[in-house]
This record gives sequence, structure tokens and C-alpha cells, in this order.
Amino acid sequence: MPLHAPTPLIESLSLKAGGATRIHLKMEALQVPGSFKIRGVGHACETYARGGARRFISSSGGNAGLAVAYAGQRLGLPVLVVVPETTTERAKSLLALFGADVRVHGRTWQEANELATSLLTPDAAFVHPFDDPLLWDGHASMIDEVVASGLRPDVVVVAVGGGGLLSGVMAGLVRNGLADIPVLAAETTGAASLKAAMDAGEPVSLPAITSIATSLGAKRVADHAVALTQTHDIRSALVSDAEAVRACLRFMDDHRVLVEPACGAALAVVYDQPERLAPFKNALVIVCGGATATLSQLQQWDRELSGGAIKG
Repeated sequence: MPLHAPTPLIESLSLKAGGATRIHLKMEALQVPGSFKIRGVGHACETYARGGARRFISSSGGNAGLAVAYAGQRLGLPVLVVVPETTTERAKSLLALFGADVRVHGRTWQEANELATSLLTPDAAFVHPFDDPLLWDGHASMIDEVVASGLRPDVVVVAVGGGGLLSGVMAGLVRNGLADIPVLAAETTGAASLKAAMDAGEPVSLPAITSIATSLGAKRVADHAVALTQTHDIRSALVSDAEAVRACLRFMDDHRVLVEPACGAALAVVYDQPERLAPFKNALVIVCGGATATLSQLQQWDRELSGGAIKG
């Protein structure tokens, strides 16, 4: 039985704001661990458990680790999550709440990931936060639900970090006969590894992540996500940190749901770049969620970004 919950698909009159494009929201923020991640992670963990895994190891600055911890809790298997030093205290406390053993290592996710993979034993399964076909297959289920509801969108807006969500969305579109519709891939300017790869025509590594949207903080996007940009209509959409944070606050006012800046990147495209959606009748926006930000933190970021203390 899937570990994720079917999520609501709602039409937003607030985000439409007088435009002709109908805005449909897939509310992945309402998953128990707080984000879409449980779809792919749950599918992967169930698959590994059936294959004999007796524990899970993962590397994540937040939401993927939360999904692994939740999956382990549901399956009755122990979980170790290695997180970088930049991980917030809130994220670490949530991981512990779901029963995970948390280890802090390195300044970046890449360094945390190196330690996590070195700790693997024959009885353990490694659950990658974004680069695994099992994850993409699980994430694709959200598109299955959208199509089953009767909606066939003309465009999809999705946030991109490591590329797992983008890969899953594309897998879902392909298997539902929607492979030809455009996808707007939203990134903050300080974490735009997909845009860098698209410009280079191949996967490249960013020198550093400078965005506050740390859930988008993969210096190198998955090779599969880059390959998809060469075979499908995937369009880059960049937003600033300030726009992403402001979108989170506006979305909370409009829909009473708090999401983190990584999700705010996709929402900012709708709020601040309506011309990108104007040619389409029905836009699907993946509200991917995120459990690692608080209202007070968003408000603080908003003040700092507005004052120029942080560069978006």
C-alpha cells in the first residue's frame, strides 16, 4: 500500500488574479512529512524492503530525509540520515521526531552524501534524495492523480533542485499521453544548476549554492533531468530569493498553507511572471511543500531581503 496520501487538486482564484489562465494547484504540501518527497521515497523504501533491506540510509538537508524517516517509521525499519552543517535546527528536530538517527557532516549536501554512502552495509539500502528511477516513478503518481481527476493541463510549473521532481513530473506526463506540454522549471538564481546545465548543453556543477532556498541546493542536477531538457519542452524560469520568500507569504495569505522558499520558486513564477502563463488555458502548479521553514523565519528573510542584507 502506498505510503503517500492522495492530495487535493484545487483551482486558485487568488493566483488567477484577473488573468485568463486557470491556475490549478496540486497540494503536495499536505503530505504527512510535508512535501512531495514521500511519493518517490515511499515507493523506493517499499521496494527496497521487499528486496530484503533491514534499514535505510539517506543524505538530505531536510525534506527527503523527513520522507525517509517517515517511510522507515511506517515500515518499522531504522533510518540514518546524514545532513550538512547548513541544515536548520527545525529540520533536525523533525527528523528526530520521525525517529531517524541524525548525523551532521560537511558544509554541503555533496559532503554529507559522501559520508552516507560510505556507511552502507549489506543489510542497508541507500535512499538517494533525487537521483533514482524509483523516486521518479513514485513522484509520477501525482500526475496520474491529476489526469484521473479530469484535468489535462496545457503547462506545468515545477520547482527544480536536484531534478527528482522534474523527472517524476515528466515521467507522469509521458505515461499519461501529455509528453508534448511545456514545463516551466523554476529555480532561484543562487541555486540554478539546471539552468547552468541547459546553457552548457550538459551537466555542470555550480561553484557554490548562494540561495536561501537550501532545498534547491544541489550544485549539480541529476543527469537524467538534463537529458529531459534535450528531448522535451522544458523552459527555465529564474526567480530571486526575495521573490520566492514573498511568494511563500502571499500563498499563505491566499491559501492558508505555509511552504518553504524552494516551493516558493514555483509560486513566484505564477505571482511575478504571469506573462509566462498567459498563452495557456490551464496551468498546473506543483505546490511541492517543504517542512523546514517557519513563519517567523520567512518573515525575517523577507525583512532582510527587502533591506538588501541578503542577495537573491
